[in-house]
Amino acid sequence: MRKKERYEKILAWFRENVPVAQTELHYSNPFELLIAVILSAQCTDKRVNLITPALYQAFPTPEALAASTPEVVYEYIKSVSYPNNKAKHLVGMARMLLSDFGGQVPERMEDLLKLPGVGRKTANVIQSVAFHKAAMAVDTHVFRVSHRLGLVTDKCTTPFSVEKELVKNIPEADIPIAHHWLILHGRYVCQARSPQCDTCGLRLLCKYYGQKYKVHEEGGTAAKK
Repeated sequence: MRKKERYEKILAWFRENVPVAQTELHYSNPFELLIAVILSAQCTDKRVNLITPALYQAFPTPEALAASTPEVVYEYIKSVSYPNNKAKHLVGMARMLLSDFGGQVPERMEDLLKLPGVGRKTANVIQSVAFHKAAMAVDTHVFRVSHRLGLVTDKCTTPFSVEKELVKNIPEADIPIAHHWLILHGRYVCQARSPQCDTCGLRLLCKYYGQKYKVHEEGGTAAKK
């Protein structure tokens, strides 16, 4: 199957079967989303959602968070991964929002990357979710699913190379939701250790499934190797 056809068929399946897909992080404005995404690094969204209500209440604005200290913030986030570093990042982020960006979360990639605790993946999430830009954040789920489905080749060995390939081949209007399609598919279906291939609606379009079970794409009889 040609690359263009593979993308078209996989995206069409998602459009039909997952018409609504969005972040599972809880937030009500770009500032809260930025906090949640920083906390979500190497941590589950479920865990982040458990602690953010109290955190948002205690620090509802960049001013409130900037006036605090990492030691105080730590007490609110100590159950997430790497809480010491993240507490420092959150306070530093809030202070930079005030000093450099007028207390507003910036939209531009280059500005977002200046903020403590913000890497390219986080910046892309903010651009896509908060500002509805055609940005593709590549986390472990997107990286894995993109390779398994055959949307990218083995030559794409870094998150950035996967991001570039996906952005090049997915229609711009679909990029924000495609980010969530791939994440949710990886989280609940195409899991790292136990992919649910037998119940996956994409299995006959999937390179991983075809190689594992010697199935011809879009048809054929599954036969384990």
